Amino acid sequence: MKFTAQQIADLIEGDIVGNPDEEVSTLSKIEEGIKGSLTFLSNPKYNSFLYTTNASITIVNRSFVPEKEITTTLIQVEDAYNAFSKLLGFYNEVKNTKTGREEPYYFSKTAQIGSDEYIGAFSHVGENVIIGNHVKIHPNVTIGDNVVIGDYCTLYPGVKIYSETQIGNYCVFHAGVIIGSDGFGFAPNNSGSFDKIPQIGNVIIEDHVDVGAGTTIDRATMGSTIIRKGVKLDNQIQIAHNVEIGNNTVIAAQTGVAGSTKIGSNCMIGGQVGVVGHITIGNNVKVQAQSGITKSVPDNEVIQGTPAFSYNDFNKSYIYFRKLPQLVTKVNNLEKELKTQKK
Repeated sequence: MKFTAQQIADLIEGDIVGNPDEEVSTLSKIEEGIKGSLTFLSNPKYNSFLYTTNASITIVNRSFVPEKEITTTLIQVEDAYNAFSKLLGFYNEVKNTKTGREEPYYFSKTAQIGSDEYIGAFSHVGENVIIGNHVKIHPNVTIGDNVVIGDYCTLYPGVKIYSETQIGNYCVFHAGVIIGSDGFGFAPNNSGSFDKIPQIGNVIIEDHVDVGAGTTIDRATMGSTIIRKGVKLDNQIQIAHNVEIGNNTVIAAQTGVAGSTKIGSNCMIGGQVGVVGHITIGNNVKVQAQSGITKSVPDNEVIQGTPAFSYNDFNKSYIYFRKLPQLVTKVNNLEKELKTQKK
């Protein structure tokens, strides 16, 4: 699909400097721009690329004034970064306008789905499933029995939704996401092996939740694992049984949250963080990457380290961590001097 500079300018309320009929059909970074592509410039660090880029159209801030001759058509806006982000959203929306059903697929006679659906090939929709309007189910998706999915949700290829899961509106699940698999529940027996504890709960995911590729969210042993409204989960995250994550909390990749832990609202948790089970993390907590959380954390804390503690205290302590070899040498030398003086 092609767009002219004028069409793009109308979308982002920009002014054109150059050819309003210039056409683009793809996006590019400014340093990798090719003929027929659209790019943007917002960081002065990349100004030099504007004079060498082959991109046909470039979005720039109104405050930017070229110092040399340029060949690209400019679209001037108040904030080039935000304008380009808006276009990315539009582009993504256009890409995901598929509707209809691709053969082969299985859709239970007892399942229901709203209008404007898309069901990709080799997908399976189980018994008594209820799916809302404008839902996109990409190829090789499996939806178990008694699942409820709201409006405007997108399930990318290979997503697996186990039975009894409840999903709200405007949710996005990327490739390989697994929701509702059994929690890690085993009890030791007298023979030294382990008996499985049945996991009979479910998963509840509220509105506007995004889940990255390869992330797993386990069903509860009893009750529900709950992901509240607006939560954003990165790729390859493990959320264990009976965990609850509060509104608008974001968690970066490779983090693991153990069972029955409660995480508050508006938290920011970095990558590769480990969280033990059965603790509570308050609201507005920030956890730095690769931290290990071993006890409950009150509201508004910023923590780092393993075990994690105050971010400011960690930074002060780190100065000494790095100097430990020199400090040990100094202490040893002082001990030798004291022994010499005593003689």
